Amino acid sequence: MLKRHTLIAAASLCLLAVTPAIAQTAASTPANPMVGGAAMYPNKNIVENAASSKDHTTLVAAVKAADLVETLQGTGPFTVFAPTDAAFAKLPPGTVEMLVKPENKAKLTKILTCHVVAANAMSPAIAKMIADDKGAHPVKTVGGCVLQAKMMGDKITLTDENGNVATVTIADVRQSNGVIHVIDTVLLPKG
Repeated sequence: MLKRHTLIAAASLCLLAVTPAIAQTAASTPANPMVGGAAMYPNKNIVENAASSKDHTTLVAAVKAADLVETLQGTGPFTVFAPTDAAFAKLPPGTVEMLVKPENKAKLTKILTCHVVAANAMSPAIAKMIADDKGAHPVKTVGGCVLQAKMMGDKITLTDENGNVATVTIADVRQSNGVIHVIDTVLLPKG
């Protein structure tokens, strides 16, 4: 019986010794920001989290129409610059409705993949690349677009090949397969 109590006491001491390290690790990993009124979980993939955001219903519908769900649920890593519903609403009237038609799938896919980078790029790394490149860093997307990343105050902006500028409004939303940065403007390929 004494042996059992000694083992329990030793296990308790080990647990107490490890607990501060666990607490410190949890404290050093910041919680994801809320997006569209929903919690974003780092153990869920990009599509799962985006589908929870009430601000990304248009993006999720477009991803489904372009058959990109399986891709964006893949292992990645991906960085997705995720336009809000308000960003899509800035497009000329009827644009979204036209793009989600089956006959426009290739064009929609091109637009959406111009918002995706095949890397896990958190905002401090992007800001460092911008600084290292003297104020503007070219970002090559999966869709073949080249965006120009710049800083405007403490915010990252992205300029597409047509001169449209999107501001990152919510940065560093960690996903199981990458990261989402919420943006306020849809980025478009040249032409």
